[in-house]
Amino acid sequence: MAGSEVPAVVRSVGELLDLLLAGHPAAGHGLRTAASLRRSHPYDKELQVAGLLHGLGRPGPTARALRPLLGERVARLVRLCAAGAGPAAEAGAGADAGTDVEALRLAVDAGRSPGPGAGVLEDWRPVLELVAAGAYDRTG
Repeated sequence: MAGSEVPAVVRSVGELLDLLLAGHPAAGHGLRTAASLRRSHPYDKELQVAGLLHGLGRPGPTARALRPLLGERVARLVRLCAAGAGPAAEAGAGADAGTDVEALRLAVDAGRSPGPGAGVLEDWRPVLELVAAGAYDRTG
């Protein structure tokens, strides 16, 4: 599935992992980004998941596709992490959005180079399932 677009709605964690496991070019970088966030923000699972998924597809459509499954915050972070999303886009995104986006962007940069073991995608299934279930929702 390398190079394919994210579907209009990602309906399950299994479908999401299938997208990544099918050889999506963002998978390796996303793993390194998420691993970096796991070290720097160990309790912020939504931020880690946004790091895992940030390069899955075009930011706007990907965020819309992920929102029903993973919630508003993950979708917003995926959208705002894009290189073109600047302070104006972040202004209406909530008080912590700027800090979160900056942490995400730093992790994206760190994920560009090889580092400590990033694990495998299947390691993220429990975290994705808990985020999808709303167990880590910080928006409410």
